[in-house]
Amino acid sequence: MSALFARGDQGWFDAERQAHFPPERNQLSAHLTLFHHLPPSVADELKHRLASETRGIAAPDARLAGLISLGRGVAYRIESPELAAIRARLAEAFAGLLTPQDAGGWRPHVTIQNKVDPRVAKLLLGSLQRDFRPRAVELAGLATWWYRGGPWEPLSRHMFA
Repeated sequence: MSALFARGDQGWFDAERQAHFPPERNQLSAHLTLFHHLPPSVADELKHRLASETRGIAAPDARLAGLISLGRGVAYRIESPELAAIRARLAEAFAGLLTPQDAGGWRPHVTIQNKVDPRVAKLLLGSLQRDFRPRAVELAGLATWWYRGGPWEPLSRHMFA
């Protein structure tokens, strides 16, 4: 499950990912993961909950707040207390079904480089930090996906008002 960005911000994140992610590993658009895995058996309940979190509700404020070293990559840190509250409500609703990765806390970010030599990642981090300025980013909605061993398939989209 991921948060969706408005078109302009999605394009910018995708361009950053295209510029810095190893091409042979860049299989997805830039994304802000809320949960890595929920069982398919909760799909209907999840859609219902996401609809109630988005329908008629203004998009949460969010900002590009900084950079994160991933050791072998780099990500942009996203801050959004309202999005964090949505995620917390969903985590509580599905608590017994969360994987250890999803139950262990959430560090909202958009990965733009991964699985590179740590020295390459450190150089990119330093380069991006020189010109970095925090700014608002626009969230557009929430989405769910199926992963069936190949490319991710869209399951549902829930747009904010």
